[in-house]
Amino acid sequence: MQLFNLQIVNGEEYRQTSNTRLTRESTLKAARGDLTDRSGNKLVTTKIGYSLEIYKTKLDNKTFNQTILKLIELLEKNKDKYIDNFPITVLPYKYTLQGEELKEWKEENKIEQNATAEQAFAIFKEKYGIEEQDEKKARKIIAVRYEMTRNGISNIKPVTVSKNISSASVNQIEEQSAYFPGVAITKEPVVTYPYGSLASHILGYIGAISPEEYKTKKDKYDINDIIGKTGIEYTLEDYLKGEDGTKQVEMSVDGTITGEYTTKEAVKGADISLTIDANLQQKVEKALADNIKKIREGKYGKAYNAEGGAAIVMNVKTGEVLALASNPDYEPELYVTGISNEKLQEYDKGKSLYNRAISGQYAPGSTFKMVVATAALETNVIKPTTRINDIGVYPRGYHPTCWYYSEHHYGHGYLNLQQAIQKSCNYYFYEIGYRMGSIEPVINYAKAYGLGSLTGIELSGEATGTVDLVKSCLEQTGQAWQFGDTLSAVIGQSYNEYTPIQMARYISMIANGGKAVDVTLIKSITKTDGTQISKEEIEKAVNAKLGIDESSKVQDLNLKKETVDTILKGMKGVTSEYGGTAYYIFSDLGMDIGGKTGSVETNIDGKVNGWFVGFAPYKDPEIAVVALIENAGSGGNTAPAAKEIIKEYFGMNSKNVEENTSAIPSTETVR
Repeated sequence: MQLFNLQIVNGEEYRQTSNTRLTRESTLKAARGDLTDRSGNKLVTTKIGYSLEIYKTKLDNKTFNQTILKLIELLEKNKDKYIDNFPITVLPYKYTLQGEELKEWKEENKIEQNATAEQAFAIFKEKYGIEEQDEKKARKIIAVRYEMTRNGISNIKPVTVSKNISSASVNQIEEQSAYFPGVAITKEPVVTYPYGSLASHILGYIGAISPEEYKTKKDKYDINDIIGKTGIEYTLEDYLKGEDGTKQVEMSVDGTITGEYTTKEAVKGADISLTIDANLQQKVEKALADNIKKIREGKYGKAYNAEGGAAIVMNVKTGEVLALASNPDYEPELYVTGISNEKLQEYDKGKSLYNRAISGQYAPGSTFKMVVATAALETNVIKPTTRINDIGVYPRGYHPTCWYYSEHHYGHGYLNLQQAIQKSCNYYFYEIGYRMGSIEPVINYAKAYGLGSLTGIELSGEATGTVDLVKSCLEQTGQAWQFGDTLSAVIGQSYNEYTPIQMARYISMIANGGKAVDVTLIKSITKTDGTQISKEEIEKAVNAKLGIDESSKVQDLNLKKETVDTILKGMKGVTSEYGGTAYYIFSDLGMDIGGKTGSVETNIDGKVNGWFVGFAPYKDPEIAVVALIENAGSGGNTAPAAKEIIKEYFGMNSKNVEENTSAIPSTETVR
């Protein structure tokens, strides 16, 4: 009787309803996982945005093209952008692809290889039945139709033509839905950066998936999906990307939506908790930027055109990175909302996307002297009590001078190793180099501290630096290593080049007595069901993504107690004893710390990079702090940034405290 009722009594009515309704499948985009700091503050998250989809309808070609043009003009009026991957511009006609890419594109679209851009444009115009005579308007229609072709539009599969559109466009399209058949507004998660440029070099940015990326990821991504390009967004993309869901959309044959329902829920990506502290990160970035500005303005004496820098705070026991800054920085969200050519040029000019903290390779200068001291003590070349008389001009090799002689025309006099570190006496370390008879012990201990090898930090673009000095000398000059090269190497010049992140690991190991640390930015990864990814799985995934070899890990150094004590006391003297190279900067800090300045001559005349490396507090150290500023003039000019960072970390009140700038900046004299 029910069948009789459906087919006979109400059959005609149900048939009419069925004939005027189509069910189509649409994708429910999953939100990406959040990136938070160690306290749960959201550094990257998602908000609800609106996207524009178009379905294939039974409209005739002319009406369909007019509808598309009307839609684009509405979007442009409200300053909304639409997806445009069509590789031809008009008036003048020009291909935006070149070389092999253009050749492949022509083959895919069955266009003769010798066809001009104007001829190819005419082919597409005819293909889509576009009658519009205004070529610029015709191109707008082609751009949308081309996107539909690429994505394979059908009665049941829509194509997204615009993302994150304004509320004005949403309201107008919904109010005028009768004029836009086949057009649907969908909610979609949009990535946002609540803290703006904060930690941009750590977080990274996202962007549209490239054709190359899409070819290898078709099973998980759509052609217009977003994907992590740099930073943590890139490294941990597989965890951050969610799993898309599906919904069914009911439409009448004229394209009007009559209803929708979810058939598969979207699953958000995993949330990643970083080791950094957002507040400290903010203060570190400000301290670095402010100090660069002061150097440029000559606030420490002579003005230098400081070009940028990096600063890092690391837990000396765990290797957790509490803050990592590279200056200048950039706005990651611009790559989501649409970045202008002007801004791209600005970023390119200032190397804003370049992460100096992990990619920049710099000679370490006098900050390398703790490595030399370690090698000398551990191989019994000298004892902590060994005294050497600095007479100013070293009598061997090319007769280099101590920086102190260059300024005062006499040397430091008799010093032991602790005092030599405190006063950064070049002469003392020249003599160590001579007594060693070989640079190999220094190279070996530099490697043991992890210099010249990847730290394994979870960011792409980490540089290895240069630690194989003898090999580099032969490769760069074609000549064998000479004693003069040793004299340069023991004061951190020569072919030494290391990254700030490597220096942070090195200083952490000095501060903790030579124990190995594994550098990391990842606190935890939590999936939507509440389960956490194991540390082992995370490390394995990161190593595979970045091509990191486990053999690059450092091991405990097992240093003699007298070695550790002598070096630490020397570093304490740098900041807390008269004659220390950073004494005038840290004398009013109110806390004992260890530190070392480094002034590094470069191949560019007059350009001197500045380092400050240190740990705090002196007793039972918690953090290592490294600051590097390009063209700072001296390490002394860089130290104030580190001072402010230490004060912020330990909650000291930095208000109304005037910087003592009476210290005389110095540059080590080398060949």
